[in-house]
Amino acid sequence: MAYNLKLAERIRADLGDIPFVEKKMFGGVGFLIHGNMAVGVHKEDLLVRVDAQKHDKLIKKTGAKVFDITGKPMKGWLMVEPEGCKTKKQLSTWIREGVEFALTLPPTCGAEPTPRLSP
Repeated sequence: MAYNLKLAERIRADLGDIPFVEKKMFGGVGFLIHGNMAVGVHKEDLLVRVDAQKHDKLIKKTGAKVFDITGKPMKGWLMVEPEGCKTKKQLSTWIREGVEFALTLPPTCGAEPTPRLSP
């Protein structure tokens, strides 16, 4: 099944000058920061990689749900339904969450380090 191309375009625009790599995965697309996935799109949903310690708090936000595309829920990952990322502000908040977490991880083999976001 195809993924939401418009949502992917909105993510690209929001990432702006942040260096990222776009990679097709799990029937959708992922946006990687120094080799680690920060956000992505699966079907109509936004995928966000988050600090596992923030998972329980973030899951309560509008449209957020457990990341489960295989029958095995993954803590530290969220899916956000369209209602939770329909505005620019909502989407930017989620993207920032994913990017900030990805920046805490060591670069994967061969990935270029990405500069930190300014506050």
